[in-house]
Amino acid sequence: MSSLERVKRSLEAAGQSHVLRFWPELSDEDRAAFLRELSQLDLDTLKEHCDRAAKAAASPPARLDQCMEPVPPESIGSVRKSDRSSLADWRREGLLQISQNRVGVLLLAGGQGTRLGVQYPKGMYNVGLPSGKTLYQIQAERIHKIQELADAGHGSTCTVPWYIMTSEFTLAPTETFFKENNYFGLEPSNIVLFEQRMIPAVTFDGKVILQEKGKIAMAPDGNGGLYQALVDNKVLEDMRRRGVEYLHVYCVDNILVKLADPVFIGFCVSKGADCGAKVVEKVSASEPVGVVCRVRGVSQVVEYSEIQMETAEIRGPEGDLVYSAGNICNHFLTRSFLQDVAEKFKGQLKQHVAIKKVPYVDTCGNQVKPSKPNGIKMEKFVFDVFVFSRNFVAFEVPREDEFSPLKNADGAATDTPTTARTALLAQHCRWATAAGATLLDDQGNALPSSASGNAPVAQCEISPLVSYFGEGLEQLLGGKTLCTPFILDRKRAAELQAH
Repeated sequence: MSSLERVKRSLEAAGQSHVLRFWPELSDEDRAAFLRELSQLDLDTLKEHCDRAAKAAASPPARLDQCMEPVPPESIGSVRKSDRSSLADWRREGLLQISQNRVGVLLLAGGQGTRLGVQYPKGMYNVGLPSGKTLYQIQAERIHKIQELADAGHGSTCTVPWYIMTSEFTLAPTETFFKENNYFGLEPSNIVLFEQRMIPAVTFDGKVILQEKGKIAMAPDGNGGLYQALVDNKVLEDMRRRGVEYLHVYCVDNILVKLADPVFIGFCVSKGADCGAKVVEKVSASEPVGVVCRVRGVSQVVEYSEIQMETAEIRGPEGDLVYSAGNICNHFLTRSFLQDVAEKFKGQLKQHVAIKKVPYVDTCGNQVKPSKPNGIKMEKFVFDVFVFSRNFVAFEVPREDEFSPLKNADGAATDTPTTARTALLAQHCRWATAAGATLLDDQGNALPSSASGNAPVAQCEISPLVSYFGEGLEQLLGGKTLCTPFILDRKRAAELQAH
């Protein structure tokens, strides 16, 4: 039987024979490409995938309010609430683990960035900082700096390998971008790019969507596709070979992310955790973020759509929200836990429904860009493995220092290039004034000594190569008067040190 016959039969059995509707109109070249794509699909489970997607989209989300409770206090650390000596101990432990090459960072970068409105990976985005740096460059420089800090404290020469999960959309442009930028000074062999799987988008009545006459509309299988991708690409073997025991997993779009944060790593290691999540306090009961909590005694993230407002608004004796631990896709996972998930649990991960506008060809073969959602993309989430953890912990961090995601184009109310840029510059103004610097505006007038919240007092940008988290700036900036816009890079730092 020819491969076309095989594919035809499988599509018929799955109730998806419409996929080949335009086969007679395709060129030989397009037929070969389409057949290749169809042969790579898991056609045996296609019917199940389509049926499950249609059923899930039609079902109201489950309400979990009756079974929820907050994460117990003994499993929570906090930058604001934990005592200083504990924070210092955790930082020391984290730097020790980094110095021993036991820590890697894992970036989730497979998304398409449709809401941001760009045709390239989000990591390549320039939010308009004075330096013009992209998200990838900022993150690469933070890896440089944390390696330096660990080496300085322990006389080591350590490596924090950077694992980057891409997708069919983001792999090639990401590879090219890193090459063109000389890997931002990192050793290329320590940057491991790998690809997650793609799955078909489906209509509300369970039919695979044709994006073109000879192409199915495919989408990455969500950031929870990580666990399958680790197996597909033998990434766990690479980690074992390098001696990496602890992974810091994060999303590409958070401009304030602290890669391999030693305090977070140290806290999780000290607690003997196999799995941990950074959280920020929700700004309000109605903020649309998932909440880290327990359901029937098991740690997990409950999506905001799964909680009724009465539950979200419950407050404790101090007046704080009981369910305030907002999930920010910033996680700690041990390699042995990842191995367990890969071997035993990845087939049990639940799938989530994302209702999207999916471009398609209609029955006459015309290209259509829908004005309202017309399709279902089924996604797995990286945090769905929390339920398999034997010792889960949460670590609360200040939002203004650690969380400002880039999701939407400018003009949206939140999470835009402007809000991301503003958050980073505000942080750097706080660092400069805390170090004893006076900032002047472009007219030479002194600016307020501190920025409140996320309003930067000036265009003041500090390179991660100079300071990872505000440390070491007193000797450079103390007592100095700085005209803004001001960029503190390594060259400027050397000049300031010389005077």
